[in-house]
Amino acid sequence: QVQLVESGGGSVQAGGSLTLSCAAPGYDVSRFCMGWFLQAPGKEREGVATIDYDDGRTSYSPSVQGRFTISKDNAKNILYLQMNNLKPEDTGMYVCAAHQGLCWGWARFDSYGQGTQVTVSS
Repeated sequence: QVQLVESGGGSVQAGGSLTLSCAAPGYDVSRFCMGWFLQAPGKEREGVATIDYDDGRTSYSPSVQGRFTISKDNAKNILYLQMNNLKPEDTGMYVCAAHQGLCWGWARFDSYGQGTQVTVSS
């Protein structure tokens, strides 16, 4: 498994923006599928976005499509999640995740970070 460390969370008003980062210190994740999950209060963890390592193909949950952008800096081994037009329902712990190989479903992720809290007020 890979150690993942998130940062960048905080409190914003609805309509605001945040950028989350996820580092993998000491690991080469250049050939990993990486993604973000949301653990909202009282809800099951849900997938938010993924990015493939080979062609940079991305996928998003319908709830964030058009508002969030996932990207990856392979040289720095850092994953990002740019979140725009935030809504109160985006509130929760954002968790970085990874697995070796190409992206193929949320269940394949086997490495998770501790998460970074995002709170969006109305």
